[in-house]
Amino acid sequence: MAGKRKKLEIPVYLFLGFLEGGKTTFIQETLEEDYFNDGQRTLIFACEEGLEEYDEELLKDTNCTLVEVEDEEDLDGDFLTSKVLQYYPDRVIIEYNGMWNVQDLYKKLEKTPLSIYQVIVNVNAETFDLYMNNMRSIAVEMFKVAELVIINRITKDSPRATWRRSIKAVNRQAQVVFDAADPDEMGEEADVLPYDISGDEIVLEDEDYGIWFIDAMERPELYEGKTIKMRARVFKSIRMPKGTFVPGRHAMTCCADDIQFIGYLCHINHTKSSTIKSLKNKMWIDLTAQIKIEYDEQYKETGPVLYASRIEAADPPAEELVYF
Repeated sequence: MAGKRKKLEIPVYLFLGFLEGGKTTFIQETLEEDYFNDGQRTLIFACEEGLEEYDEELLKDTNCTLVEVEDEEDLDGDFLTSKVLQYYPDRVIIEYNGMWNVQDLYKKLEKTPLSIYQVIVNVNAETFDLYMNNMRSIAVEMFKVAELVIINRITKDSPRATWRRSIKAVNRQAQVVFDAADPDEMGEEADVLPYDISGDEIVLEDEDYGIWFIDAMERPELYEGKTIKMRARVFKSIRMPKGTFVPGRHAMTCCADDIQFIGYLCHINHTKSSTIKSLKNKMWIDLTAQIKIEYDEQYKETGPVLYASRIEAADPPAEELVYF
């Protein structure tokens, strides 16, 4: 009996970002690279008309076909499949409209021969804060699916560390790269933390929890062996190892409908606190713990693990939510 025929899958390079984010420029630069300009047939779906236009000579030289899409409803599964059958590409590039719903595209691709291979988000540093303040939910949806986020037009005054944490808050796996037209404008990435990490003890204010959480994930080596004091909320689950809990905070990464609990695993076996036996879910505590960087089965990877030395009951902070 013959087995099922494997579905043909054509790799899709998906480029996301708002208007004037640099998508077209980056795509054309990629087409010129030796590793990409290898003679394969490339089909490009351009869903947004910006100031930068595709170079017809470049498209010809790199064996590319350009299909322009003006309306979101036109970019459905039947349309995509028909173009694949018409041009029979080896790979596809989709330059997606920044105002269109990303998840809708993923659904449309399900019944096509196309399969997402890589997702890149291009961001203009000059408008990063504008879009994050006014269209945060749309921006966050892009960051959630991105493998690579490129923030271009960087200057020495760009708050790179802040932007990196904003992206990492919604997608820990995303690689964030900064680029400047003028190399002299790059300078060093200033990262002034609101708390002192120069000593053996870190005292964390309530409003700085989110910054610490992301930075400890990004640069765990800075926190190895240090003691931290902070106010946190208790999360316990029967699925967690005995003698552990997660002290953390609820964070709003996008909007009121996108609130999640963030925190690191904490061992309590050697805690000297008299309140340890009365730890209950959702209660607020003042925690003193040592930070160790080690592999943990709960993470399935190496990361910060806390070892509590003291836990006391505490009042809720003035603002219970953490924002990024």
